[in-house]
Amino acid sequence: MELNKSLYDIDKALGECMDTNLVFDLENLTFIDSAGVTALYYFKDKLTAKGVNVEIRGGAQDINRKLELFGTEPENIQKGSDKTGLFEKLGSGVSYVFNEFIAGFFQLAADITYWSVSDLFRRHTSRKGEFINQAVLIGVNAVLIVGAMTFIIGLVLALQSAAQLRSFGANIYIVDLTVIAMMSEMGPLITAIMVAGRSGSSIAAEIATMKVTSETDALRTMGLNPVRFVIVPKMHGALITLPFLTIIADMCGIGGGLVIAVTSLDISPLVFIHRMQEAFLMRDILFGVIKSLVFAYIIVVTGSYFGFRVKQGADLVGKVTTQAVVVAISLVIIADSIMGLIFY
Repeated sequence: MELNKSLYDIDKALGECMDTNLVFDLENLTFIDSAGVTALYYFKDKLTAKGVNVEIRGGAQDINRKLELFGTEPENIQKGSDKTGLFEKLGSGVSYVFNEFIAGFFQLAADITYWSVSDLFRRHTSRKGEFINQAVLIGVNAVLIVGAMTFIIGLVLALQSAAQLRSFGANIYIVDLTVIAMMSEMGPLITAIMVAGRSGSSIAAEIATMKVTSETDALRTMGLNPVRFVIVPKMHGALITLPFLTIIADMCGIGGGLVIAVTSLDISPLVFIHRMQEAFLMRDILFGVIKSLVFAYIIVVTGSYFGFRVKQGADLVGKVTTQAVVVAISLVIIADSIMGLIFY
């Protein structure tokens, strides 16, 4: 078969070919370009699809080099398994948590810490009255709910302990139990959990809404740092008010224990107060205040971090708010456990 016809004629002739074996002999071919290689492989693929055994033979070294360079022969690539192993999933999860959460969290924490400390010496850079506003929102407005909850917890704690203490004739130790538990552990922890649910969610929702409405971008356009302008006043307000909230929570919890001591264990208020003075240690309230400062820092940083994670979409505001509260409470409990091991 002569191959000196036009491509159309060649295509037509090959379409009428009834042979089962066909050889493209390139022995006398002196030049071929990329278009020629494409046409050659086109005919080969078409004939192969019809069941014809096609072989390309001969050709100078330069011709064969171009066939290899411009050829479209499919490579025999073994497809890997689509199944993901256990260790691969575990490694991927750890990598995601580190890259997406831990690194960003500590970067934001460092940024907030820097501006919170530096602005203490440059008060003229802060918004006038914003610190008072945040202190009222985070601390003063939470006094009622924190006081009520800790009073109930102190009451229940003393009530459940009263039966056991009465059976051993150790009624007076209800005072020691209530005072030590509330001042060193329950007071700071319950206060932090209440503030995380109340103010931590508010911080996350506020910043997330600002992200969705591009208010943070507007602040950057005006040359204002969103962390310094929005978060630092919240941090200062939380650090100042949470220790006072903790002290109020301690007193309310002890008050709940006093009610049970008087009504269930026949301990007079004067005896309770006298015993409380003996059981009270300045170390306990100092540790409680230190815990409250750490908890305040965790709550503000966590709420801010999840608020800044929002990209676009109002539906994400609710999701990050929930995540902020859950993570903040979890970190507060972890930090409380670590400080408990350190202090005691």
